[in-house]
Amino acid sequence: MRKFVSKSLAVLLYVVILFPVASPAQRVWSGAPDLKQSLDRLRVLGSVLMIGAHPDDENTATLAYFARGRHLETAYLSATRGEGGQNLIGSEQGALLGVIRTQELLAARRIDGAQQFFTRAIDFGFSKTAAETLEKWGHDAILSDMVWVIRRYQPDVVILRFSGTPRDGHGQHQASAILGKEAYEAAGDPARFPEQLSTVKVWHARRLVWNSFAFTKEQQQEAAKAPHRISVDAGAYNPVLGLSYTEIAGISRSQHRSQGMGAPQNRGPSLDYFQPVSGEIAEHDLFDGIDTTWNRLPGGARIGQLLDRADAEFQLDAPEKILPLLAEARRLMAPASDNLWVQRKMSELDEAMVECAGLFLDATVDRYRAAPGTKVTVQVTALNRSSAAVKVAGVKLLGAGADRALDLCAPGTALANNKPTAKSIELALPSDLPESQPFWLVQAPEHNRYVIPDRNLIGRPDTLPVMRVVFDIEVDGTPLSITRPVLHRYVDRVRGELTRPFEVVPPVTAELPVRSEVLPAQATRPVEVTLHANQENLRGELRLTAGPGWSVTPPTLPFSLPKNGDALELTFGVTPTGASPPTMLHAAAMVGGREVSSSMRSLEYEHIPPQVVFSPSSSDLKLAPLSVLARHVGYVMGAGDEEPAAIRQMGCDVTLLAADDLANGDLSHYDAIVTGVRAYNLRNDLRANQDRLLQYVKEGGTLIVQYNVAEDPRFRRGAPVTLDHLGPYPFSVNRDRVTVEEAPVEFLSATNPLLSKPNPITAKDFEGWVQERGLYFADKWDPRYQTVIESHDPGEKPKPGGMLYTRYGKGVYVFTAYAWFRQLPAGVPGAYRLFANLLSAGKTQ
Repeated sequence: MRKFVSKSLAVLLYVVILFPVASPAQRVWSGAPDLKQSLDRLRVLGSVLMIGAHPDDENTATLAYFARGRHLETAYLSATRGEGGQNLIGSEQGALLGVIRTQELLAARRIDGAQQFFTRAIDFGFSKTAAETLEKWGHDAILSDMVWVIRRYQPDVVILRFSGTPRDGHGQHQASAILGKEAYEAAGDPARFPEQLSTVKVWHARRLVWNSFAFTKEQQQEAAKAPHRISVDAGAYNPVLGLSYTEIAGISRSQHRSQGMGAPQNRGPSLDYFQPVSGEIAEHDLFDGIDTTWNRLPGGARIGQLLDRADAEFQLDAPEKILPLLAEARRLMAPASDNLWVQRKMSELDEAMVECAGLFLDATVDRYRAAPGTKVTVQVTALNRSSAAVKVAGVKLLGAGADRALDLCAPGTALANNKPTAKSIELALPSDLPESQPFWLVQAPEHNRYVIPDRNLIGRPDTLPVMRVVFDIEVDGTPLSITRPVLHRYVDRVRGELTRPFEVVPPVTAELPVRSEVLPAQATRPVEVTLHANQENLRGELRLTAGPGWSVTPPTLPFSLPKNGDALELTFGVTPTGASPPTMLHAAAMVGGREVSSSMRSLEYEHIPPQVVFSPSSSDLKLAPLSVLARHVGYVMGAGDEEPAAIRQMGCDVTLLAADDLANGDLSHYDAIVTGVRAYNLRNDLRANQDRLLQYVKEGGTLIVQYNVAEDPRFRRGAPVTLDHLGPYPFSVNRDRVTVEEAPVEFLSATNPLLSKPNPITAKDFEGWVQERGLYFADKWDPRYQTVIESHDPGEKPKPGGMLYTRYGKGVYVFTAYAWFRQLPAGVPGAYRLFANLLSAGKTQ
């Protein structure tokens, strides 16, 4: 018996790493609907993999149809984690945004029922060609990742979300389909990536199809006429869940909040079309010729019969009555536990038996965050809420360097109906326990790819929990090993009971205020470093250092943080001396004979589990001589950015304007007002007070409007439509953008004050830009606007609509679609100088 339990545990842990099963706290549907879905899924042995480029590229209706409706193993492989997108809910960009979008995808998958995979590729921003994307990602490296996922997941059908042609638009979209097609072929070729074959075997999926575009009526008509096309109705209704698959898709897609992807829950017919790309051509269904029953496995027929009978005899008010049937099916599966299908189904079956027995198996920790070397209290609970015979054979705690047995109760203890059995233990965390960093961020990326030395982690969506508890139990005499993550459970006064991951953090973190410190003049800049204590009784010394050409005074400061959670701000003076080349500011705290130099960013949004990301306690330090004539600047935050901090570094006093300021405040107090990225898309108060802002310009103010996107009429929120008159004279915006950050910039009006006052602008000021020049340029404008600069990607027509300037009354209006939200936080000196001119425009007439 012991040997059998051990083997089951090993199988379970393998499957959990490959194919994570949602814990009860994460399930969207619970009780009878969830259990019915589990029973249906147990009877189906078929799998499908969709491949795209980014989070939010997936067709959530198709995923929901196959996962929730056809009960197939369904997964989405996103080449990237979406690091290059914009962020509508916060200021996070780059890797931090990738963490958010990863969790948004996982939230979506919990709803539509699919699984999630990734490659190592990084979304480096909008690309106009597949060639650029493949060159930046490294063709063979990402192809290898896709082959790895296909060989491990072993799908019967592979679906490309894109065509691999220029009609896909984004170069990364094209590249995902090009690589997906190559991976489909290479996965079955033992000569391709043979180093993988020590762990996985070659895999030939039956067919490869393209989920053709059907966004418009014309596309739907074209897709319907394609030869050998297959269609499915994703608008079909699921009475168990009480929703159609398109309704589920709307809920799922709306998890992509950072991208503003709120979607309707469509009802009625909704046809999805699939065109053959490679492999066997299907005539009627994507799974033509594929046996998706237990008959596909030798000896599986009897298992299928038992599961069919369990499904037929399932009673909503007495699910435990089918436990003997499930137990017998599991007994027949066990001898074939080396088979991937059996591994998957045994894991699902174990969870189904736990659900049938109404078992609550739980592991919590008394705090959500702790430092290595400190103590935490872990509580494990087992509760049987049915008449089923359930016994506890043993409980094990895994992870955090503390693998150990837990004495929950005597081995063989029966769990009485609805009487919890619980035990708390104090646990000392090892002093060398690593921080809870997302595994793909542990090492610095290279060549637009994450560095992941452990191949077994490639493809995995998320980091394993710090600690897990394995409950060895017997349900109606059947031994099971059930794993639960150790979470922190707490009550929010507004939202009620919640859980969050347990995090390992350093004893103290040191936070510098900005990513890039930019000094506009040869003067001392005060730099505040904020210390946060993650344990009690911390005393030490904080050191701030810079490279040659810079002095820091004092070099060190002592600190004392008596309580866990205390924060302390210490101020240093940083002064350029001599040439003062660009360098790094580096903060390090000495505590207990150990140097700690970590910065910690908590990402907390209601729609995803809280996340923590660590980075070195450092920031860029640059000298960028500039002048700015504006002293008081009002800033209207939009989609969340870090520009106000950059404007403060120029020497301006910045006020974030709230709704009452826009409606009733004295705007004449401000030398310039700046609207943040997509502010008009997001803020009804800004739309409603557009006339006040234009009157402010007319009376002598300077208004700088950054990019907004063309709107879908469904999302105007009942507010005035201001995008039609963003400025004092008409202009319109489209999706024009310049994606090559090194693209040449031509000055169209050398006498324009934006290019000359108070800072003379030269071509050098456009060096060192990051990710892109700009996006969502104007395409048409009134002749009273003056174009200022022009840029374009190689081989494209000039795009002069990235910056428009006009005098209006006594003031100045500027529309600018250049990517200041990326350049200023990155500390690009030329961007600082040019933006200082924009702020000063009303003072240079």
